[in-house]
Amino acid sequence: MLIAEETLVIQLKQKDHQAKAFEILVNTYKERLYWHIRRIVLNHDDTDDVLQNTFIKVFRNIDGFKGDSKLYSWMYRIATNEALSFLKSKSQKLKINNEKLMTKAVEDLRADVYFEGDEIQLKLQKAIATLPEKQKLIFNMKYFQELKYEEISEILETSVGGLKASYHLASKKIEAFLKEY
Repeated sequence: MLIAEETLVIQLKQKDHQAKAFEILVNTYKERLYWHIRRIVLNHDDTDDVLQNTFIKVFRNIDGFKGDSKLYSWMYRIATNEALSFLKSKSQKLKINNEKLMTKAVEDLRADVYFEGDEIQLKLQKAIATLPEKQKLIFNMKYFQELKYEEISEILETSVGGLKASYHLASKKIEAFLKEY
């Protein structure tokens, strides 16, 4: 069932329509958000946890959604923040820095039954793991999700010019990594 975003937001804020509207919201966005989160945390089970937390936050905070951005941009921002917080918490629990955590996550992809990539995909994931956090986010959103710079700008609340520069730098770093590897 397709429903206009504005209508969905209104129904999410009305107690008598909220359950059905939330079901539509989850069914509409769960796959896109799953893959967005998965490209940040890399592990399927961790992604499911973060996705669940994302939808809980969306549900609890929908009344605070002002409509200044698109609903999916707002949810992507929540998902991004949830994923980054999850990684920070996980690295603290394991007492390793984020870089080592990401290196370990890439290595664990080989044994992940949900990872369908080949050796080339593993190399690409290793290259992406070496990027600074912001470049990694921008690269994933632009390269894998094929989002427009304007959409990424809305999600990350940053300028289009800065995004283009970060994406270019990330691409060059990945290219250099793959040539070296």
